[in-house]
Amino acid sequence: MPIHLKTLIVLADGEHARFVRPQEADNTLCSFSRADPRNGHEGTAGEAHAESATVFPDWVAGQLNQGVESYDELYLVAPARALNEIRLHLAKPAQGKLKEVLDKDLTKVPDHDLWPHFKHWVRPVHRAR
Repeated sequence: MPIHLKTLIVLADGEHARFVRPQEADNTLCSFSRADPRNGHEGTAGEAHAESATVFPDWVAGQLNQGVESYDELYLVAPARALNEIRLHLAKPAQGKLKEVLDKDLTKVPDHDLWPHFKHWVRPVHRAR
Protein backbone atom coordinates (compact mmCIF):
# COMPACT_ATOMS: atom_id res chain seq x y z
CA MET A 1 0.00 0.00 0.00
CA PRO A 2 1.56 3.33 -1.04
CA ILE A 3 2.26 5.97 1.55
CA HIS A 4 0.35 9.19 0.91
CA LEU A 5 2.59 12.21 1.42
CA LYS A 6 1.13 15.71 1.48
CA THR A 7 3.11 17.66 -1.09
CA LEU A 8 3.26 21.44 -1.25
CA ILE A 9 4.79 23.38 -4.12
CA VAL A 10 5.35 27.11 -3.69
CA LEU A 11 5.79 29.28 -6.77
CA ALA A 12 7.02 32.74 -5.85
CA ASP A 13 8.74 35.83 -7.15
CA GLY A 14 9.44 39.11 -5.41
CA GLU A 15 5.76 40.01 -5.03
CA HIS A 16 3.53 37.02 -5.91
CA ALA A 17 3.14 33.50 -4.57
CA ARG A 18 0.98 30.53 -5.44
CA PHE A 19 0.56 27.46 -3.28
CA VAL A 20 0.07 24.32 -5.38
CA ARG A 21 -0.86 20.72 -4.54
CA PRO A 22 -1.16 17.56 -6.65
CA GLN A 23 -4.78 16.49 -7.13
CA GLU A 24 -5.59 12.86 -6.35
CA ALA A 25 -8.38 12.53 -8.90
CA ASP A 26 -6.26 13.05 -12.00
CA ASN A 27 -2.68 13.69 -10.83
CA THR A 28 -2.74 17.29 -12.02
CA LEU A 29 -1.30 20.24 -10.14
CA CYS A 30 -3.75 22.82 -8.85
CA SER A 31 -3.24 26.17 -7.13
CA PHE A 32 -5.29 26.26 -3.97
CA SER A 33 -4.44 29.83 -2.95
CA ARG A 34 -2.49 32.94 -3.71
CA ALA A 35 -0.58 34.90 -1.11
CA ASP A 36 -1.68 38.35 -0.09
CA PRO A 37 0.81 39.70 2.44
CA ARG A 38 -0.88 43.10 2.54
CA ASN A 39 -3.83 41.50 4.30
CA GLY A 40 -1.69 39.17 6.40
CA HIS A 41 -3.28 35.99 5.08
CA GLU A 42 -3.69 33.73 2.11
CA GLY A 43 -6.41 34.61 -0.33
CA THR A 44 -7.93 33.25 -3.48
CA ALA A 45 -8.62 36.42 -5.42
CA GLY A 46 -6.30 38.69 -7.34
CA GLU A 47 -2.56 38.96 -7.51
CA ALA A 48 -0.64 39.93 -4.42
CA HIS A 49 1.88 42.76 -4.41
CA ALA A 50 4.41 43.28 -1.66
CA GLU A 51 5.77 46.61 -0.61
CA SER A 52 9.34 45.32 -0.64
CA ALA A 53 11.16 42.49 -2.40
CA THR A 54 12.68 41.45 0.92
CA VAL A 55 9.50 41.69 3.00
CA PHE A 56 7.50 39.39 0.74
CA PRO A 57 9.88 36.37 0.76
CA ASP A 58 10.03 36.69 4.55
CA TRP A 59 6.23 36.64 4.66
CA VAL A 60 6.11 33.53 2.41
CA ALA A 61 8.60 31.76 4.69
CA GLY A 62 6.47 32.74 7.68
CA GLN A 63 3.41 31.14 6.07
CA LEU A 64 5.39 27.97 5.43
CA ASN A 65 6.69 27.95 9.00
CA GLN A 66 3.18 28.43 10.45
CA GLY A 67 1.66 25.73 8.24
CA VAL A 68 4.49 23.21 8.53
CA GLU A 69 2.11 20.50 9.80
CA SER A 70 0.01 20.75 6.63
CA TYR A 71 2.69 19.27 4.34
CA ASP A 72 5.22 16.44 4.32
CA GLU A 73 7.26 17.50 1.30
CA LEU A 74 8.05 21.07 0.24
CA TYR A 75 9.25 22.24 -3.17
CA LEU A 76 10.20 25.90 -3.74
CA VAL A 77 10.32 27.57 -7.15
CA ALA A 78 11.42 31.20 -7.40
CA PRO A 79 14.04 33.42 -9.00
CA ALA A 80 17.38 33.22 -7.17
CA ARG A 81 16.98 36.33 -5.00
CA ALA A 82 13.50 35.45 -3.75
CA LEU A 83 14.46 31.78 -3.38
CA ASN A 84 17.45 32.65 -1.21
CA GLU A 85 15.40 35.04 0.95
CA ILE A 86 12.64 32.46 1.49
CA ARG A 87 15.14 29.75 2.41
CA LEU A 88 16.96 32.11 4.78
CA HIS A 89 13.77 32.61 6.81
CA LEU A 90 12.55 29.00 6.91
CA ALA A 91 12.52 27.48 10.38
CA LYS A 92 14.21 24.09 10.98
CA PRO A 93 10.99 22.02 10.69
CA ALA A 94 10.19 23.54 7.28
CA GLN A 95 13.82 23.22 6.16
CA GLY A 96 13.65 19.53 7.04
CA LYS A 97 10.71 19.06 4.66
CA LEU A 98 12.31 20.97 1.79
CA LYS A 99 13.03 18.44 -0.95
CA GLU A 100 14.03 20.51 -3.99
CA VAL A 101 14.36 24.09 -5.18
CA LEU A 102 14.25 25.50 -8.69
CA ASP A 103 15.65 28.90 -9.69
CA LYS A 104 12.86 29.90 -12.06
CA ASP A 105 9.83 32.18 -12.17
CA LEU A 106 6.72 30.07 -12.82
CA THR A 107 4.21 32.32 -11.06
CA LYS A 108 2.42 33.17 -14.30
CA VAL A 109 2.39 29.63 -15.71
CA PRO A 110 -1.18 28.23 -15.68
CA ASP A 111 -1.84 25.17 -13.53
CA HIS A 112 -2.36 22.91 -16.54
CA ASP A 113 1.14 23.75 -17.83
CA LEU A 114 3.00 23.11 -14.55
CA TRP A 115 3.34 19.31 -14.64
CA PRO A 116 6.35 19.20 -17.04
CA HIS A 117 8.31 21.33 -14.57
CA PHE A 118 7.65 18.97 -11.63
CA LYS A 119 7.14 15.48 -13.05
CA HIS A 120 10.68 14.48 -12.00
CA TRP A 121 10.07 15.59 -8.41
CA VAL A 122 6.47 14.81 -7.60
CA ARG A 123 5.24 11.23 -7.52
CA PRO A 124 1.74 10.56 -8.85
CA VAL A 125 -0.86 10.29 -6.12
CA HIS A 126 -2.29 6.79 -5.65
CA ARG A 127 -5.68 6.44 -4.09
CA ALA A 128 -6.40 3.55 -1.74
CA ARG A 129 -8.81 1.02 -3.27
